[in-house]
Amino acid sequence: MLYIITGAAGFIGSNLVRALNKRGENNIIAVDNLKNADKFKNLVDCDIADYLDKADFLKKIQDGAFDGQVGAILHQGACSDTMETDGRYMMENNYHYTLALLNYCQNKNIPFLYASSASVYGGGSVFKEDREYEAPLNVYAYSKFLFDQIVRRRWDQRSGQIVGLRYFNVYGSGEAHKGRMASVAYHFFNQFRAEGRGKLFEGCDGYAHGAQLRDFVSIEDVVKVNMYFLDNPDKSGIFNLGTGQAQSFNDMAVATINTLRTAQDEPALSLAELQQQEIISYIPFPDQLRGKYQSYTQADIGALRNIGYTEAFLSVEQGVAHYVTQMLKKAA
Repeated sequence: MLYIITGAAGFIGSNLVRALNKRGENNIIAVDNLKNADKFKNLVDCDIADYLDKADFLKKIQDGAFDGQVGAILHQGACSDTMETDGRYMMENNYHYTLALLNYCQNKNIPFLYASSASVYGGGSVFKEDREYEAPLNVYAYSKFLFDQIVRRRWDQRSGQIVGLRYFNVYGSGEAHKGRMASVAYHFFNQFRAEGRGKLFEGCDGYAHGAQLRDFVSIEDVVKVNMYFLDNPDKSGIFNLGTGQAQSFNDMAVATINTLRTAQDEPALSLAELQQQEIISYIPFPDQLRGKYQSYTQADIGALRNIGYTEAFLSVEQGVAHYVTQMLKKAA
């Protein structure tokens, strides 16, 4: 049985490959686009059967090269840059490509797990998997939103498992290649080690500096949820994948810095102390993000719980401490 993971050299995809490896599965086709060549590093410690470029893979699968062999497709590949302005590229890469894979999986009765996004909710305050709460603010979000609508339109005609996971703010090991799109924890880790301090955006939309709230979810929890659905092919749907608890960017920064300070045998400091000592400071909010930025997200995880997922999620303090410890070991 083949497992196919698109975006396999990326952040979430590579962690899914490792999770399958830990289960003893290595018959894995890793699909990606290595135009950003540094992503290969995420696969160095992975055991796969083959690597295919995303364009070659789509042609092969449509030509029947893997018929009768595929156990599941975990589709994580996408352009995730929320500031990308090439709408044609975004729709071809995120929407049409995903649609082609959905059609294949439904024709062959193959489980299809795909990455949706919390960005579909836009600037709203309710994050529940209902159409009335969805209002994307940028073309990235629209590409994810539109595919979710196609899934809903075809719901009653589905022939195999379909699971859309609306990722909230995922952080953890394997995100280094994302550059400016990497998490606050990653950036603060590097800034603090280099300069002894770090920077966040100033406030916007009525929030104080660094006080914007997001649902930050650890890659460890993201992997667990994906594995849950692989183990339960009878369960389908579109689900939020967050912790259900919003925390601030300041919380992320404090957790990162205090884990680093503890590793240096220095005492933890409060947010006020870190601000007073200018270990945390703030830069002007970017004009290009105004009107396109989610200052608040908090996943309603009721649907995920109702379908049977009972695992507890890591808080920012727990998840960031683990992540920073991993980065320190790699740096050493």
